[in-house]
Amino acid sequence: MSLPLMPKATAVWLVENTALTFDQIAEFCGLHALEVQAIADGEVAAQMQGLDPVANGQITAEEIKRCEQDPTAHLQLAEQAQPVPLVKHKGPRYTPISKRQDKPDAIAWLLKNHPELSDGQISKLVGTTKPTIGAVRDRTHWNSPNIKPRHPVALGLCTLPELEAAVNRASKGKKRAVVDDIGEPIAGESADATRAAS
Repeated sequence: MSLPLMPKATAVWLVENTALTFDQIAEFCGLHALEVQAIADGEVAAQMQGLDPVANGQITAEEIKRCEQDPTAHLQLAEQAQPVPLVKHKGPRYTPISKRQDKPDAIAWLLKNHPELSDGQISKLVGTTKPTIGAVRDRTHWNSPNIKPRHPVALGLCTLPELEAAVNRASKGKKRAVVDDIGEPIAGESADATRAAS
C-alpha cells in the first residue's frame, strides 16, 4: 500500500485539523494507532510542523469528510499522488566523484578478461570515454603505474546483468563476423584462382 509523503508530519496535520479516528490516521500514514495517540497527546513529534495532505494533492477534502462521517471507512490516497514509475533515461551515466578514480581499474579488468568488448561497450558499461580506454590499453594513462584490474561490478560501476548482456552481445557479434569471414572467399585468393583457371 502506498503511503503519503512524510507520513508522520501528515499524521500531525490530520490529528490537529480533522475529526478522523486514530486508527484511520494510523492506517493511512502507515503508523501504529498508539503512535498517533502519542502525537495527539504531544508526547511524539511535539515540535514537528504538520504537512497538509490536501494542499500537496495526497488526498481530497471530500475523502477526509467521508471518513470523518464513517469511523470504519478507510482513507484512500488520491490517484495523482501515486508515484510515477521510474523511467530510465538514455543520457550519460553519472558516477559519484568517490568512484571516478576506480574507472581505469575497471577498464583494465574488462580489457584483460573480455577482449571481445568494443570500446563503445566498455564506455557505456563504466561510463567513461574512448580516449581513456585507449590510454589504459596503451599504458599511456597518467596513473598507469597504479592501475590494478578490478571487477567493475565489485566497484559499483555497473551491474552484473548489464555486464553479462554486453558480453553476450559482443560474443554474438564475434560469431557473426567469423561466419561472414568463412562464407566469403578472400579477394586475393579468388583473383589467383581465376588466373590459374585461365
